[in-house]
Amino acid sequence: MADPLRACHCCGQIHRLPSMQARERAACVRCGATMARGGAASAGSRTAAAATAALVLYFPAILLPMLEIERLGHHHSSSLLGGTWELLSHGSWFVGLVVLLFSVVFPLAKILLLLELSLIGSLHRRHRALTYRVMEAAGKWSMMDVLLVAFMVMLVKLGSLVEFHTGPAIFAFVGCVAMSMIASISFDPHSIWEET
Repeated sequence: MADPLRACHCCGQIHRLPSMQARERAACVRCGATMARGGAASAGSRTAAAATAALVLYFPAILLPMLEIERLGHHHSSSLLGGTWELLSHGSWFVGLVVLLFSVVFPLAKILLLLELSLIGSLHRRHRALTYRVMEAAGKWSMMDVLLVAFMVMLVKLGSLVEFHTGPAIFAFVGCVAMSMIASISFDPHSIWEET
């Protein structure tokens, strides 16, 4: 069987990839980008492990209290999902739906699709292609990391006006964002075609 052909994800140069041992890597001759590593199964399991960790941390991140605010003697705590529900119930439909879609629905879809691509090897090739395209689209619109930056900026800007205390969800939220990013970075789209 001939060595497989693969295009460099960076510059597009076509290469014939030889079989590699566990610690070897194939680099593009034009730009030097890593195209493949030996032991591809470990990369898939690394993606699956990071995506599983992101999924486990996702639910505490959106359900537990994220922020406790104390202002003029009034104490209020809210979770990400609870805050979204409050926006919707107070008539802020546009903002509530934006937060719900980009910070709750799309991140969950991306994590589940990454899990599906990295764990389930029995999918038909067309289903894998469709799943990969949907995952790429959901990933572009997933805004958990942007929400985290906005949250940190808010804490810095309003720190002197209002007393903030972070809730337990902030740790799960940061972990979920980190694990989701690690899963995305370690995912090799070529691996979905190489498995049977």
